[in-house]
Amino acid sequence: MTRILTAPAPAKVVPLRKLPTVAISTGIPTIATKYPELRYMGSKTRLLPWIFETLNTLDFESALDPFSGTGCVSYLMKSMGRRVIASDFLNFTSTVARATVENNHVQLDGKAVKQLLSHAPATHHFIERTFKGVFYTQEDLRFLDRVSGNIGQLQDPYQQALAYAALFRSCLKRQPRGVFTISGDLSHYDDGRRDLRLSVEEHFIEQIEVYNAAVFDNGRKNAALRSDLFDLPRRKVDLVYLDPPYVPRSDDNCYIKRYHFLEGLSCYWQGLPVDTSTKVKKIAKKYTPFSYRRTAIDAFDRMFARFSKSTIALSYSSNGFPDLNQLEDLMRKHKSKVRVFEKPHRYHFGTHDGVKRAAVTEYLIVGS
Repeated sequence: MTRILTAPAPAKVVPLRKLPTVAISTGIPTIATKYPELRYMGSKTRLLPWIFETLNTLDFESALDPFSGTGCVSYLMKSMGRRVIASDFLNFTSTVARATVENNHVQLDGKAVKQLLSHAPATHHFIERTFKGVFYTQEDLRFLDRVSGNIGQLQDPYQQALAYAALFRSCLKRQPRGVFTISGDLSHYDDGRRDLRLSVEEHFIEQIEVYNAAVFDNGRKNAALRSDLFDLPRRKVDLVYLDPPYVPRSDDNCYIKRYHFLEGLSCYWQGLPVDTSTKVKKIAKKYTPFSYRRTAIDAFDRMFARFSKSTIALSYSSNGFPDLNQLEDLMRKHKSKVRVFEKPHRYHFGTHDGVKRAAVTEYLIVGS
């Protein structure tokens, strides 16, 4: 085995970048380092240079990322000139991938920005009524109702996706802990950050420019889907990058628990009933077999079998279940050659010291 604030300035329309279809061999492509980072559990943003080093040794022209999450690895592979299919079972994350991975050309121009910021009265007040006193100020909640309606008036689906991506990042920046698990007075989390002084609307205006700058054409027809892994349409791809949730040694891995507000916002809670008995107004948890010890091993086995004809790159962590030896054995059932690449890593998600100092070993388990 090998181990290797002032008033916000008007949003700008940034000229599109077009990159060569050959990855930069001497380091991570510059555009990949500019990807708008989301505060998201398990995000691989800080590991992108190491992931690039490993992926750049593999021979592939097309790639599938069925647990795309923030979209940063899909975007990395797009920046390497590959044809990329990004997918996630959450609507808000797949919307971000549509804006940044599938979208090669469309930006939010001046006309679209004016429409988004229109002060026409909101026709619906669901957010203001439902989340009063939960996460944001009344001013922020009214803006979220208004801009949600304005996004729906945009005709171009990529402009809609870009606007939502900018809105999601704005909400995360405005939320002190970057998750939606605690309600009420969060002033004790105020450490003077500029992000906590700006309103959601002020953040949104800035994030429009950030996401406009992230749009580029890699010369390939990329795609973003919303799907559970086992419901994905079968498509032939050279490489499958897998970053599933894993059973942690403590706590849980529920993304809906932490990001239910963004998932609801992505569709204005259509088809997502709110549990009004909960303080943070949760929505129903989505099931995944990767979250439970009794089903995780079988889920990994079925996943490896499903992609046995493609090169597999599994991203995993030493603090998860199953452990490394089990995963290697499972992958060897379906791949003749298995290599493990390792990197020490320290996660900084959350606020308490135990989370801040979560030192682990990250793995890329490559089967070919």
